[in-house]
Amino acid sequence: MPPDPRTSHPQGHPTGSDHPSGSDIPAEAVHAALAKVVRGAVRFDAGSRAMWSADASNYRHVPIGVVQPYDTDDVLATLDVCHRLRIPVLPRGAGTSIGGQAVNTAVVLDFSRHLNAIVDIDPDTRKARVQPGVVLDDLRAAARPHGLTFGPDPSTHSRCTLGGMIGNNACGAHSVAWGKTVDNVATLRVALLDGTQLTVGPTSDADLARLTSADGRIGRLYRDLAAIRDRHGTRIDQLYGGNLAGRPSSPTTPTPALTRRVSGYNLDQLLPAHGFDLAKALVGTEGTCATLLEAEVTLVEAPPARALAVLGFPDQFVAADNVLPLLDLAPLTIESVDAAIVEIVRSRNPANPVLDTLPAGGAWLYVETGGETPAHARQQAEAVARVMAGVGATNLVVSDPAHMRALWRVREEGAGSTTRLTDGGEAWPGWEDAAVPPHRLGSYLRGFDALMRTHGRRGIYYGHFGDGCIHVRIDFDLLSRPGVAGFRRFMEEAADLVVEHGGSLSGEHGDGQARAELLDRMYPDDIRTAFGEFKAAWDPDGLMNPHRIVDPAKLDDDLRVFVAPPTVRPAETTLAFAHDVDGFFGATRRCMGVGKCLASQGGVMCPSYRVTKEEKHSTRGRARLLFEMANGSVVKDGWRSEEVHDALDLCLSCKGCKTDCPVGVDMASYKAEFLSQHYARRLRPLSHYSMGFLPLWLRMAAPFARVANAAARVRALAAVAKKLGGITPEREIPPLADTTFVRTFRRRRAAAEAQPVDAPRVVLWPDTFTNAFDPQIGMDAVAVLESLGYRVEVPTKRVCCGLTWVSTGQLGIAKRVLRQTLATLQPWLDDGVPVVGLEPSCTALFRGELTDLLPGDPRAARLRDQTTTFAELLAGHTDDVVVRTPDIRALVQVHCHQHAELGFAADTAVLEALRVKADVLDSGCCGLAGNFGFEKGHYDVSMACAERVLLPAVRSADTEVAVLADGFSCRTQVRQAGEREPVHLAQLAARALGVGSGSGGEGRRA
Repeated sequence: MPPDPRTSHPQGHPTGSDHPSGSDIPAEAVHAALAKVVRGAVRFDAGSRAMWSADASNYRHVPIGVVQPYDTDDVLATLDVCHRLRIPVLPRGAGTSIGGQAVNTAVVLDFSRHLNAIVDIDPDTRKARVQPGVVLDDLRAAARPHGLTFGPDPSTHSRCTLGGMIGNNACGAHSVAWGKTVDNVATLRVALLDGTQLTVGPTSDADLARLTSADGRIGRLYRDLAAIRDRHGTRIDQLYGGNLAGRPSSPTTPTPALTRRVSGYNLDQLLPAHGFDLAKALVGTEGTCATLLEAEVTLVEAPPARALAVLGFPDQFVAADNVLPLLDLAPLTIESVDAAIVEIVRSRNPANPVLDTLPAGGAWLYVETGGETPAHARQQAEAVARVMAGVGATNLVVSDPAHMRALWRVREEGAGSTTRLTDGGEAWPGWEDAAVPPHRLGSYLRGFDALMRTHGRRGIYYGHFGDGCIHVRIDFDLLSRPGVAGFRRFMEEAADLVVEHGGSLSGEHGDGQARAELLDRMYPDDIRTAFGEFKAAWDPDGLMNPHRIVDPAKLDDDLRVFVAPPTVRPAETTLAFAHDVDGFFGATRRCMGVGKCLASQGGVMCPSYRVTKEEKHSTRGRARLLFEMANGSVVKDGWRSEEVHDALDLCLSCKGCKTDCPVGVDMASYKAEFLSQHYARRLRPLSHYSMGFLPLWLRMAAPFARVANAAARVRALAAVAKKLGGITPEREIPPLADTTFVRTFRRRRAAAEAQPVDAPRVVLWPDTFTNAFDPQIGMDAVAVLESLGYRVEVPTKRVCCGLTWVSTGQLGIAKRVLRQTLATLQPWLDDGVPVVGLEPSCTALFRGELTDLLPGDPRAARLRDQTTTFAELLAGHTDDVVVRTPDIRALVQVHCHQHAELGFAADTAVLEALRVKADVLDSGCCGLAGNFGFEKGHYDVSMACAERVLLPAVRSADTEVAVLADGFSCRTQVRQAGEREPVHLAQLAARALGVGSGSGGEGRRA
């Protein structure tokens, strides 16, 4: 492929081979020079440098600065400045690399923000042209209407970028069928550090002769690369052809090849057999050679239908022994899942129904098949099951798409979930993804297991068994000097073991800092010399992502949790953070950077990031800032840090991350603790006093509800009230009910006949929002529960869950409120009476933060265990209900706290029993999020969150479709958007059963 005609040749280009760091040039000068010529963001502030200081690896390198180029001109301008000032450069995608190749002391070029366009898709040639920041799922979605897809699909597919995949030579679950990224790249348009641009790909003999005889930078590049081929070609052919993999270099070899060699450079692509393909040679170079501007990639036909055979084996070793017969059946995938991963998923969601569908075993292989029709795909999967039944494997064959997606979620979240072992211990990457030829997989795994036992280490295996690639997170001690020394010894011995089995140190994630130092155990001296020559041909200054692959940094240097420990331990935190070693400081280590919070679709996490696309508004960005705050070397001022405060300001405290994040980062709790410490002995924002103390103000206003509502309708008075309360002027003040739920209940109970003494008792929790704003919900809940034979009781004394004080970081007050509540509830707790919650956020607090706020109070644990949702109680009566109004249609908005703490399985069962035709939205947080959407400065983000999915879905729904939203925030967001009046499950149940307001008479029993 001849070079792109847009080629520049800057003069005065130095050719030294040293590796300058740029440390002698002040960062201010670099910042100033870049700011003059770059249109995109140039970020040299402490917060940005903290957020880009880590990827998904163990390593930490604080960058010189971060540039988010707006276009290609910005990229070239950045390269020009860095070239002139001799500043290292690191091109970066989503920052999900596990080897440490996406962090360096350099100017980071972050392509994910703007350079993310799909330039063209040609279904006839099955090719696509993309910018480096394109997210894989976006490319797949664009190709889907043509029946095409991009073959490689790592588990980070919802956020990883094509540029990052090309840099790492990413693979994924379907590499058995469609290979690695290198197998799916056609041409690349790249820029060298000096600004030279060229388009590379396969090079014909005629083009190569012409290019090697040309003058200038491109001619020198091709001459240097051709010289590497001529000097080292024979050895490259010998080693890459097979001997490195422990098999003969013969096309008739009877054993499967090592298909997952990702370590080192693809020098074999320089050989005549591969057409001197410089595009494929650049794949996997980890940004050490050139900067990607655009890629042309090949697409593959996606099977119209798929099915899944899940095979159960006693353990991973037996599963590995049975891979070869499966390869003969030409499946799309052969993936492994360990019992420990299943237990982690189960511990986070005990009610997850898909786990109970797994066949018996201690390890499973997922074998996916494709076909022209669902029946054909299922036949293929059944054939797999029959073959494996012959070796004693249990099996499950699935063709239902929803069931398959649920099974795949268990596997896909393995990378993140395994950073916490089943006992809560921390586990780390490092020896992350070695690969061996599949026929040696069982032997390698047994040897690796023995090595783990010798070192006293534990870990959880999973991986791409069809390609002999194993992922594992290991409980290394990276916090102490002896532990780090043990980490090095283990890595060296593990490298020797995989080489003995003819394997590769990396089978997917690349070398980075984690494994590049060990390449001398895998490759002989002459090949590593060729690596150095290859890099020098592209990057003679040594400024492109230095000390990765060539001249590597030490694998035990720059370990994030070792080099950046908390330097100052502030006063004891108010929340216990009992699930983390070292409490809050252990919690700041929880995020490993896999970046699921960067996904733009599905789940709840992270709503503010989805509308701003700012790293600091992602769960990962906030976690990085908290980690660096604890260390204090970059983000200074500890709990008083304005960088952290600014990042947390747009955190909606939705708790989506607690469930959606593979390692359960709970940013809502971290925010509450930070606000508590940040404002200790200081004046708070006005909204903390108005909305934080909302339960108090509502109790005081309840007797004067009509007067308060009339005043709120006077624009001038409302404006004053909102200004004094720190409330955004765009919001309306929600009207109070004429009378509270508690008062209505008392009057009704006084007039009603006595309840049967032997009726089962329940306490209906009178949350602030139901009590003051929507009492009819409470009364309908009473009617439904009484129709099922319960004796409903409501506390006569004032009680509160303390939610508004928690969400505004007033944790001391929240603890006092909760202690008073526990004292009031104690008789019911002693009697084991269930406490039924109607408001998801209040119910979730009892099941979540309560025991973290009051860890030593046994009453708190009892309230946690006795708290149930309205749906969970009704779910025990699905066979008892008599539906009088069937076929109600409903559009369901799941409250984010319910998603995080409570789950929706019981609600699904109840809706089915009530014969409600429900369409459950995958819309994320409604955007109001309690006090968040009312606070000044948050309105635009709040509404943007709602406009992503929720409000458009409500507008498009027929008028007879009920909008079901159990959360007061969700109902308020829909109401204030002027759409329609939402309902609670209690109201929908009352309507379906013909009781309460659904009977035609308020509160009337059936």
